[in-house]
Amino acid sequence: MEHRKVLWRPSEERVNSSSMKKYMNWLHENHSLEFSSYDEFWNWSINDLNFFWQTIWDYFELKSETKFDKILEEEKMPGACWFPGASINFVDEIFRHADKFPDKLSVSSVSETFGEETLTWAELKTKTGSLAAELRRLGIKKGDRVVAVLPNTPHALISFYATASIGAIWSLCAPDMGEVAILDRFRQIEPKILICQSGYIYAEKFIDKTIAIKNLIRELPSLKNTIVVKVPNHKIIDGVSNWDLITNTVEEVKVEIVPFNHPLWIVYSSGTTGNPKPIVHGHGGIIVEMTKQSLHMDLDDQDHFCWLTSSGWIMWNVQSMALLRGSSVAMFDFAPNHPDMMEVWRRVDAEKLTYFGAGAAFFSSCMKMGIEPKKKLKFNQLRSIGSTGSPLSPEGYRWIYDSVKSDVWLAPISGGTDLAGAFVLGNPMDEVREGEMQARSLGCAVQAFDEAGNSVVGQVGELVCTKPLPSMPLYFWGDDGNKRLIESYFDTYPEIWKHGDWIEFTNNGGSIIYGRSDATINRKGLRLGSSEIYRAVESLNEIEDSLVIDLEYLGRESFMVLFVVTSKLYDFSDALKEKINSSIKSSISARFLPNEIVEIKEVPRTLSGKKLEVPVKKLLLGGDPIKVVNRDSMANPLSFDFFVEYMDSWPKRNIDKN
Repeated sequence: MEHRKVLWRPSEERVNSSSMKKYMNWLHENHSLEFSSYDEFWNWSINDLNFFWQTIWDYFELKSETKFDKILEEEKMPGACWFPGASINFVDEIFRHADKFPDKLSVSSVSETFGEETLTWAELKTKTGSLAAELRRLGIKKGDRVVAVLPNTPHALISFYATASIGAIWSLCAPDMGEVAILDRFRQIEPKILICQSGYIYAEKFIDKTIAIKNLIRELPSLKNTIVVKVPNHKIIDGVSNWDLITNTVEEVKVEIVPFNHPLWIVYSSGTTGNPKPIVHGHGGIIVEMTKQSLHMDLDDQDHFCWLTSSGWIMWNVQSMALLRGSSVAMFDFAPNHPDMMEVWRRVDAEKLTYFGAGAAFFSSCMKMGIEPKKKLKFNQLRSIGSTGSPLSPEGYRWIYDSVKSDVWLAPISGGTDLAGAFVLGNPMDEVREGEMQARSLGCAVQAFDEAGNSVVGQVGELVCTKPLPSMPLYFWGDDGNKRLIESYFDTYPEIWKHGDWIEFTNNGGSIIYGRSDATINRKGLRLGSSEIYRAVESLNEIEDSLVIDLEYLGRESFMVLFVVTSKLYDFSDALKEKINSSIKSSISARFLPNEIVEIKEVPRTLSGKKLEVPVKKLLLGGDPIKVVNRDSMANPLSFDFFVEYMDSWPKRNIDKN
């Protein structure tokens, strides 16, 4: 394995003031536990799950309305029952901070549609109480589903907390999703209330959602009422409730205490293939996982946190982790590249953020554009940067330290919607190496498995988790006998969670994600994650974007196609193909040269920015174009037309000889 340069080391002050160190000190003072290394600390956390999660409960002073005697009834997957007998509510834990400091900032918002807004903890709680009271008047009770199509604004946060306070079940889609994609999700769960927005502004363009809202109301027969957030200078839809009239009243939040495993929300798989999986997580599991993960993200009540996210991404939910810790949250609802790629960074500085997170694709785009935020901005308060969504390249790590801030803690994470958490992530007490995530998450028994199912270090393997976590799905909505859930995670290794990523755990305890395991390249027995190809190809100035597909046929060698988006300043030519091949050969190996390089106009992506490797692969292996991808879940659905045409030319290609 290549030597990876250390880019940052925490100061003694940063180590001692970190949330992780304070928790370790508490373990020593209260339980006489002491650890000589993080690896020893992590091993303790997975080898005594009951005691570890008990300490998380005690350290964060979580409260149950009823007594419970056990932490984990039985160590099994799926079907682990955590904290049996405990009763709790997610919103109760959020608003205990409102009682401590009611006049302190809880949420700030920057929106192209609504301008700038701030809410104190008391204001957030009051608006939540007002909406919750209206939901009750509309007949919403524990277990009912309340859904929303809202952007990343306080309206969505208030709607979530109001729903959860009643014990109703929350589900959210982003307004830029297609109607079919939204209906594919919401129809499965039969909601009673829809909360939505009549339109929004993006890059100075108004997007009218009136017709879409009417269509959703018509196509969701289970709906009893709809609440609409009216945008400025836009007529309210007839026959719906007005958000402003509801939330301008003053009502106390009345919290319904529910069992530990009562459903909190329903989130979805990407939905790019087949029917989206409606994943149900519980109040208690999310509380203990989020409070634990806050140690790895080094959050407390002095932080001002922001993750640049769509409301349709699991990172939207992560904002509540910061609020659980008493941090304030900044919500960004604007085009990140308008008027230019510096706009987000200007807001990061103006908001005085201490923690800023974004998808790796955002940092990569900034790097590609050649911007250097530190030349124009100070970032005096910025202490931490997070990244996820896809692997952040070593070049991306270096760009952040060279062009944003040299003394910031960069802590990328990797996990997913499925577990509403991260398997590998940061450790504020350790050094940062380029291209590596620092640590395995406490309480997460994650390993890399080779083809024989053996745990390996220092080589790429399948990311698995061998022991249960509190935030793993309770079930999929409507999944009789857990059939789909078992097929999704436990088919390959019974009773072991297979996550679907290729990962390498390094000898120093770090980790590197190589991409989705089902999009992995296999050339003559040597495996490679697609991210390695992207790193080699997209480092060239001539290439804006790329997509690599490895087509394996029974009894034949793989046939690898590289699709590239050429920069407007350059022509696609044989000379450019040779340059691409040279970069792959020098960066990786001649063994991974593509059989064919094809120019495309754009790479098909999900709404959260992920490349659609698997649907394109399934298409080129003969899949039905209608079934392999749900275009309403794509950011750029027309981009898929090229690949359908390309597939039609397949019979003309003598791929057996390649």
